[in-house]
Amino acid sequence: MKTEIVFLHAPSVYDFRKKPIFYGPVSDVIPSSPVFEMYPVGFMTISSELEAAGFRTRIVNIAVRMLQSDSFDAEECIRKLHADVFAIDLHWMPHAHGALELAKIVKRLHPESKVEFGGLTSSYFKDELIRRPEVDLVMCGDTTEVPTVKMMEVLQRGGDLSEVPNLVWKDSEGKVHDNGVSHSLESLDSIRFDYGTMIRGVLRNMDIKGALPWYGWDRLPLTSVFTVRGCSINCAECGGSHYANGTVVCRRKPAFRSPERLAQDIESIQSYLDTPVFIVGDLRQAGRDYATRFLRECREIGIRNHVVIELFNGAGPDYFTEIDRSLEAGWSIEFSPDSHDEAVRSALGKGYTNEAIERTVPTAFECGCSRFDLFYMNGLPFQDRESAMNSARASKKLWDSVRPEDNLFIYNAPFAPFVDPGSRIFEHPDEWGYTLRAHTLEDHRRLLDNPSWKHVLSYETKWMTRDDVAEISYDAANELARCEHEAGRTSKEVYDDRVDRTEKARSLMHRIDEIMLIPDQGERDAKLWETKEEGIRMMNSTIANKKDLDWDAGSIWSNGPRVVMGLAKSFLRRRSPAHLPRLGYRRIHRGDHRGAESHVLRGADALDGGAAGGADLVLQLVRVLPGLENHLGGPQHRLRGQCYGVPPRDAVEHASVGHRVYHLIYERGGAPGEAGDGVHLLLGHLHGEAHGTQDG
Repeated sequence: MKTEIVFLHAPSVYDFRKKPIFYGPVSDVIPSSPVFEMYPVGFMTISSELEAAGFRTRIVNIAVRMLQSDSFDAEECIRKLHADVFAIDLHWMPHAHGALELAKIVKRLHPESKVEFGGLTSSYFKDELIRRPEVDLVMCGDTTEVPTVKMMEVLQRGGDLSEVPNLVWKDSEGKVHDNGVSHSLESLDSIRFDYGTMIRGVLRNMDIKGALPWYGWDRLPLTSVFTVRGCSINCAECGGSHYANGTVVCRRKPAFRSPERLAQDIESIQSYLDTPVFIVGDLRQAGRDYATRFLRECREIGIRNHVVIELFNGAGPDYFTEIDRSLEAGWSIEFSPDSHDEAVRSALGKGYTNEAIERTVPTAFECGCSRFDLFYMNGLPFQDRESAMNSARASKKLWDSVRPEDNLFIYNAPFAPFVDPGSRIFEHPDEWGYTLRAHTLEDHRRLLDNPSWKHVLSYETKWMTRDDVAEISYDAANELARCEHEAGRTSKEVYDDRVDRTEKARSLMHRIDEIMLIPDQGERDAKLWETKEEGIRMMNSTIANKKDLDWDAGSIWSNGPRVVMGLAKSFLRRRSPAHLPRLGYRRIHRGDHRGAESHVLRGADALDGGAAGGADLVLQLVRVLPGLENHLGGPQHRLRGQCYGVPPRDAVEHASVGHRVYHLIYERGGAPGEAGDGVHLLLGHLHGEAHGTQDG
């Protein structure tokens, strides 16, 4: 069937494969590469709302596809896509170049289709965006699921776009209309948060490459749930702060998802995948009672995925003990003090003390924490060289405060590449001692086209020039590596390798600085191209070991049987009494697989009356899952191989996936396809839903 709306995610720079770029350490402390190929979770929630309203959607991560293969032709891929609307996210500022270039390609290849932009950055620069010839629509705000459905209803079925909340649009004569941001949810409980939408889309389109949240996600998946949109905290540098939300999306107070629904979101994820779940936002932001209710619901549901919890300030043993008794598969902590200088941290809007940090870290491990990630930055207001270096030095005390076997990871990276639009620093740079080199969307787009990360930086401060930010970032990385080694956490060989890589990255940066001084453009470009191979080798892990960010998770292929059962649960949740899927699901995750499977199958059998159907779709899904993994084989883009040090993979069919699902079939005492085996009709419904052939 026709796809009405296609969601496209662009790389940071288009086409990065054809440019000599030294990315530096800008993404060393996030899961994705410097291409920033991770698309926002809004793709999933908006798609879920649209699918529920009867619209066919598809997600295509162009950035991942480009990373996967040198030979991938993005324009040809887009040419083959057909939709009434192509929705491109410009949520994070580093996509200013790639998103706009992608929009130009879409408009050239599909002039009759609408090009829509959305996200926080799109909302901030809505006036500049809508005046670009390649942009037809800008959806503003942070809860745009329902407005997007209304927009599609008008475009598909007729009506007046002026009635669509949050929309900025051009009419047939090119006149701009701004409907204003009037739709801003006060609670997130109505938002559909269902990874099943993505899974069904993959099955329908047979395209897992395009649907991956970031490259390598199939190998080491990490999922997330959101406590809140908006924030109660006013960090000066953050585009998601309370101040920025009021400026950008007219949000006056945070909108929370109820703690019970949040726990159920994790339950939904674990019905599909045995993978860590990252909870975005401190559970205590809405009050300690919120965290207590959430953890109680986790105990009642039986959450058995590993959970990663975010802290916005210190925490004590009472909180950590409650977490530990509520999450059976373990838990980890993410904490971003940004600086170990209390004056700098206080200026940013984080008022807790160093003593609070130094108590929190060992207490977490004493209460059962599996892993603790702590993050510092360079280039902050009121931060000079000594202040930045002291943050790196403070790591030694923190490592000494825990046991050698405790997984404490400390990171130090530049505040890069841009100051977030809408943040207090962006709006009032002089008050914070900043000089900005980019103010408009076009300014940021042009900066991204530079060959070195230092030249992309959009700011300087009274305390650090751009050169200082870059040099101090490398110096702090070496100091951090030294402290880690002296704390006995790395070998001399690992320490030497880390420092050697950092110094090679610094040397390449200096070489590019010299090349940029060459007046003749032809000679300058030729010299820059000579640095490309070294830039690829230094694409990631320039100041930190990127692999430290990996979580202990099985690949999505090892979750094949669970995916099948999760789809079955999703179907039963929509078609049968609510108690059926939950009881079956709890049995699955308490190890009583036979009881759970037979329970789900009895529900399916009750729905279809035990009648026999055609080809057994269990077998079809057994074939689909390895086929999708084979789909990920083939030439791997060499940039990505350098990112993780992973050689291009041959297509390998995981026979274990098929074996396990066959086992589920035969242990019920019936051969595939026999009359009365209701699972094939259940999966027939799922197959029909995915392909739009189900008649209800």
